[in-house]
Amino acid sequence: MTFWLLVVMLSAWGVERLWNGMVPAKVLNVLVLPGTLVAQVGHVLGLLVTGATVTSTALLKDDESAAPETTKDPKPRIPVVGPVIIGLLPLLACGTAIYYATRQIGLPILERLTTLGVRDHLPTSLAGLWQLLRDQVSLVESLTTAIRNADFENWRTWAFLYLMLCLCVRIAPFPGTLRGSLGAVIVLGLAAAAISSAFDVADPRVRAAWVYLNLTVAAVLLLLLLSLAIRGAVGLVQLLRTDN
Repeated sequence: MTFWLLVVMLSAWGVERLWNGMVPAKVLNVLVLPGTLVAQVGHVLGLLVTGATVTSTALLKDDESAAPETTKDPKPRIPVVGPVIIGLLPLLACGTAIYYATRQIGLPILERLTTLGVRDHLPTSLAGLWQLLRDQVSLVESLTTAIRNADFENWRTWAFLYLMLCLCVRIAPFPGTLRGSLGAVIVLGLAAAAISSAFDVADPRVRAAWVYLNLTVAAVLLLLLLSLAIRGAVGLVQLLRTDN
């Protein structure tokens, strides 16, 4: 669980950085505003829970970047654990929003998604590592197929894809909270281990958790691959124009 959460968070961070290099920051930040709202609510709640100072918090800055504004140096009253809580709650907020968005309007896509890809154990051999990578490609392919076969005449399909885009991008940690977010991932992994050990592997609740994790990993990796392809195409066009 810790490994897959790191994959999700760092891939989302990569997607955000790639798009910031291709389009004006203001355009991106306005586009993913619903995800920013969810993450900011989690961030502010984390500040309040830890007794930190809440200042200069806004969904969009009043400047050219229109970036979300977070409290700098909040100084939580809980040492060590405070920054972890501040980094944890935005992740939980985005994860919870993904769960409810999928339950309400995204089940047709989720039902078409294969369970192959996210494993509950990591490979211990080189062959296993290559198989893990192949499984991720298959997982992204499965999500692509599910999206292609979705009912685009239904507004719920468009709303779900848009919300997934916003939430996946905003899983990336806010500036100044990276260490706390990394600690939060470890805490979530330990909590998942403790909770899942109390249930049988075949328990529907355990299986459901991995299904939603499958969806999140597939969505973030698909966004990352598309972003890399688009960034490469933009760079190639710029290079050809320069040569001419």
